[in-house]
Order: sequence, then structure tokens, then C-alpha cells
Amino acid sequence: MPDETTLDVLISGAGAAGLTLAIELARRGVSFRLIDRLATPFHGSRGKGIQPRTLEVFEDMGVVDRLVAAGGPYPIQRHYGADGTFRDSPSTDSGAPTPQEPYRETLMVPQFLTEGVLRDRLAELGHRPHYASELTGFTQDANGVSIRVTNPAGTQTLRARWLVGGDGGRSFVRHELGTAFPGKTLGVRAIVADVTLSGLSREVWHRYAEGDMEHQVAICPLAGTDLFQIQGPIPSEGEIDLSAEGLTRLLAERTGRADIVVDTVSWASAYVMNARLAERYRTGRVFLMGDAAHIHPPTGGQGLNTSVQDAYNLGWKLAAVLRGAPDALLDSYDRERRPVAADMLGLATGLLAAMKQGDTRRGRDVQQLDIGYFGASPALLASERGGPLRAGDRAPDACLRGAGGQMRRLFDLYRGSHWTLLAFETDAVPLPVREGLHIHAIGPGRELSEEGDTIRQGYGLDPGDCVLVRPDGYVAAIVAPDQRAQLERFLGEVGLSAAGYGLDPGDCVLVRPDGYVAAIVAPDQRAQLERFLGEVGLSAA
Repeated sequence: MPDETTLDVLISGAGAAGLTLAIELARRGVSFRLIDRLATPFHGSRGKGIQPRTLEVFEDMGVVDRLVAAGGPYPIQRHYGADGTFRDSPSTDSGAPTPQEPYRETLMVPQFLTEGVLRDRLAELGHRPHYASELTGFTQDANGVSIRVTNPAGTQTLRARWLVGGDGGRSFVRHELGTAFPGKTLGVRAIVADVTLSGLSREVWHRYAEGDMEHQVAICPLAGTDLFQIQGPIPSEGEIDLSAEGLTRLLAERTGRADIVVDTVSWASAYVMNARLAERYRTGRVFLMGDAAHIHPPTGGQGLNTSVQDAYNLGWKLAAVLRGAPDALLDSYDRERRPVAADMLGLATGLLAAMKQGDTRRGRDVQQLDIGYFGASPALLASERGGPLRAGDRAPDACLRGAGGQMRRLFDLYRGSHWTLLAFETDAVPLPVREGLHIHAIGPGRELSEEGDTIRQGYGLDPGDCVLVRPDGYVAAIVAPDQRAQLERFLGEVGLSAAGYGLDPGDCVLVRPDGYVAAIVAPDQRAQLERFLGEVGLSAA
């Protein structure tokens, strides 16, 4: 009989989504295994654009600087006419960074480099993907999922509390669940190939015969490599030669140039474009994410980004339920992420239609900075309050100065696996201390002060207001001083109860440098606390 291993989460698929989820679970101490049926990591560049919102996610995960160093900006597009003339245009409508939006430019990093950086980060956290390990069956019950994994050594039985399928557009997990995958085939078959070639400059993105679906081709230098990526539509039927010789002939036919020669092919694929969305992301104890949940045309560079953000949303919620949050919190994954994917499919399909007419420029709508989670969700405390922000919005960054004189950012406060509560211009301790929640006082003479009015204006706050920010950087609640009881109830509902300390409103907990509790005092015991602080060398004199 094969041995049975028990863990919290089994992740099937070690692409960008699977690696992101693994990192999110690892940094929260959740037990998991990440498997992939491939014998080695994927080595192609199917996804190469990292949008500004995903750069914010990667900053929180500790890898943004590595990715920027590994890749580079998108090059200028060079559009060639039939007569050999050309014109240049920007690839994206990127703006200058602001204190609220520190990343405004789409970064180019070939997918294999992005996934390599994520694997390195996962290794730092003490984990690695298990390759040549294929999910071959599973059954679920009220308490968990029994899973069969086959590898060269045989078949192993695993028992996990949850199973997550990030196993691509042909997802085994989705098929086994019987989850419908409605949508449509978009009538475009195309190639994508990573190659080395001679005859073209690496300074621009070369585009030929735009608007002509029989002859157009795009040849983009892949940042951080010596490769070019070739993309272009091909006939809907028949074999396509993806060898170096075959691609050289295709380029000669479509560019009219004999001097462009493909030397080697690193990776190549022919595929049919589809737009499909799983009818649900959760079935009991099994979840779908990434391409297993949504597939789309590549226009707009949305796929990898949406997949990473699926995993980023799901990871903290799985950990929260393990800490005691109600299981209903996991239902918010489908409620929040599925509408985002539906909008993304509409955007990518619209951009494909524009590309057929020769329009290849991309604007703010692809940057994912305006994505929000609205409507009924157990992960949000909605209110009727007006202002520039509401529960479900992305929490903007802002510039701060610490009481010690050093510059800080709001994103510095949000970075990590915790929730964050900002108490704006109030002297009252807003909530009891509890594990998993960082509380920061902001305002003149407090722990942190804002530079200019970036928080007051960007968040729409009045003195005494509090902002609760989720671990994934979205606003969970904005509450006035008279709404503390609602906030306290909400924190209990998402697994952040203060019960572990046995505290009442107004109580304070003093924790020693070694992590042990030194004192728990009620509001009428402040004088005793002051005397004790003096006795341990913390006099205010």
C-alpha cells in the first residue's frame, strides 16, 4: 500500500500562479506541496508583460527588484509599410510614477525568467516544486481531499485539506470536477516562438503588415535575453513548420526581406485563441486559478498577471481559515476573482479586434491598477460612506515620515502577511492588540506623519478615521470613530479575534523584546504601567 501524506494544500501546476500561491502559503507557515507533470520547468515566453499592479504584488513578495533587473522596459514599436518606410510609436501609454502609484510602466520579463525568480524566492522560504509529478485522481469529502500523484517512483496517496488546480487551460482538475468552461473560439490561430536571429536591431519591436491577418508578423526583442519572440496569425488548418528554416521562410514571406535569418529555436507553439471562463472557481474543497479558470487571447498582456493575482487573493484566505476564520471567507475568492477574469476576457478580446485593424497601442486599461472587489463579500466591510476610496479598492501608496525622521511608504507598512490598520489623527488606541494585525498611528506628533496631504486626499479621511487594509493590499474597511464595534466584529469574522489575549476595549498589552507579555492593563491602570516602564528603563523623563 502506498503511504499517505497529510498536508494543508496540494497545488497542481508550478507555473506563475502555482509558484505565487506556494510563496504566499510558505511565508504564512502553511504546509503544502507544489507539483507539476512536466519533467522540467517551462522554458518559453508565452507571457512576457508584467503590469503595474502585479509589480506591486511582486514588491510585497520580495521579488520586484530582481524582476526589474532581469527584464526591461517595452521597446518602441516600429511599424513597417509595404514600401519599406516605417513609423515609430510607444508600446504603452505609461505615465510617470506618483506617490499613490509607484509603478506605471509595463515591465517586459519573459515568462521563464519570471518563473525562475519565483522559484528562487520559494527556495529561500525552504520549498521547491516537485516536477515529473502528475495529479492522476482525487476525491473529496467534508474534511479534505484524497489525492493520487504519479511520478517515476510510482503512485503516492496524499491527503490535503484543500486542492488547488493551477494546471493550465486543459486542466485535469477542472475536467475531473466536471466544471463547465463556457466561452468561444475566436477564429484566430497563431504562432509564438522564442528564437535567436540575425538581421534585425534589438532596439525596437518590429511589426510588419499590420491589419492583414494573412501576412502580419511581429518580432520583439525579449528583454534580459538574446532572444526575439515571433508572433503572428497562421492559417486555421494545416501543419506549420516551426523549425529555424521554416520560421526563416515565414519571415521572408511576410517581411519581404531575405536578410532576417532564424538561427535557433528555443521554444515554439502553434495555438488557437479562445476566450473561456470556468463557471465557478470553487467546488467544495477544490479551487481553480490561472489558466485552469480562464483562457484568453494574449492581447494586452493580461493572462500571467491575472493568474498571479488569483493566487495572491487565494493564498491569504486559505491561511486565514487555517487560523480560525470561517470557511465562508473562501467563498469570497470566487466572488472577487471571477468577475475580474470576466472583465479581462472582454478587454483582451476587444484588443484582439483592434489588433486586426492594426491598432496595437495599449493604455491604462491593461495596467490592472483600477481593479477592485465590490459587492457582497465576507472579506469586505462595506459602508455607505462617500469619498475617493471604498471597501474593495486597491489601497494607494503614499509618502510618510517616521517620528525618527526617516522616509517611509505606506507600502512598507503593508508588506508582509499581516492586515494593517491605519489610525488617522487620533490619540485613542483604536483596537486591542492581536496577532496578524499591525496598527499604525498617523498624524502630527504620532508614529508616522504624511508628507503633504497624500493620505488625507488619497484615502478621503477625517481625523479619527481608521482604514483597514487586507494582506493583499485592498481596502477592507474605512470606519469613523463611532464604528469601532462594527470593525471589531468584522475582524473576528476574518480570523483576527482578540480573544487570544482576553482583552476588553481600552486594554493595553506590553510585550517584552523577547516576545513575552510583560503586562496587560486596563484603562484605569495607566499609572501602574508608567511606574513599571520606569523600573525597566523606559522612563519618559
